[in-house]
Amino acid sequence: MTLDTMWKNYQHSLQRFVQSKVSNKEDAEDLLQEILLKAYRNIGSVQHQSSIKSWLFQVANNAVIDFYRRKGRNVELTDELLGSAEEQTQLELSNCVFPFINALPQDHAALLRAIDIDCISQKDYARELGISYSTLKSRVQKSRKLLKQLFEE
Repeated sequence: MTLDTMWKNYQHSLQRFVQSKVSNKEDAEDLLQEILLKAYRNIGSVQHQSSIKSWLFQVANNAVIDFYRRKGRNVELTDELLGSAEEQTQLELSNCVFPFINALPQDHAALLRAIDIDCISQKDYARELGISYSTLKSRVQKSRKLLKQLFEE
């Protein structure tokens, strides 16, 4: 895979990732340029084509860390703050699922967004809705079944 192809495939995902970590738009754009440069210089170090995406997000994650080090901020850089390439992949997957969830009836869509996308615990959500936990579990299973049917169609 050429650098140009790689960049076209992952530029938007990297941009969202960097912008989620750096609040200033100009800083995020500078970091994207830095990531592209690092990718250009080190593309030969990638052993397998299947690992390019995770490698790119690791480069991006390191660039964000370096950015905060250069800024000299007293922010403790934790995994929670920076996230991981795996979390970014999960975010991308959830973005692919949104159109399907939105095609469900409103009550099912809202339920799946809360439980599976926003990661609200089922017990907490049941309390919020004023229904029993077992009723909510049944509704979640039904909603997931409807979503599966949409995927299969």
